[in-house]
Amino acid sequence: MVDQTARLGLPLLAAGQAQKEISHNAALAMLDVLVQPVVHRFGDNDPPVAPVIGQSWIVGSAPTGDWTGQPHAIATWRGEGWEYLMPAEGSRFWVVADGLWAGFGEGGWTRGILPCVSLKIGGDQVVGARQPAIAAPTGGSTVDTEARTALAAVIVALKTHGLIAV
Repeated sequence: MVDQTARLGLPLLAAGQAQKEISHNAALAMLDVLVQPVVHRFGDNDPPVAPVIGQSWIVGSAPTGDWTGQPHAIATWRGEGWEYLMPAEGSRFWVVADGLWAGFGEGGWTRGILPCVSLKIGGDQVVGARQPAIAAPTGGSTVDTEARTALAAVIVALKTHGLIAV
């Protein structure tokens, strides 16, 4: 018999289970963390000295103290101890301390990276997929040094921002 949900791993009630409130309350506590995914800080290895009940952290890759053995977990302080949730592939959490999104994928966390196909502002695409490299201007019967310098600077800026290939 299955004892937890497939996606979030929430505990399920069993038929005839005594003290059903324990499983139910555990599921509600997990939902409290996962439905509005917000963490206080990202990547700390040491648990905070004075956590506030309900605050969560994304644990770093080399945790110590109470967090030992819980790398990359979401650690939430429940007052009497820590509750750990392992993130699902594709999970996103808002990191309050940084004002950035953190995402979990391929077994690890990234912060401040939002993968997308294009970026639209006000319905207008302002950034799309990377385009091929642009060659610097050469040749021609009339050479305008100032124009070439300006074009070279634009090409460098486009490469630096990743909008065209190097």
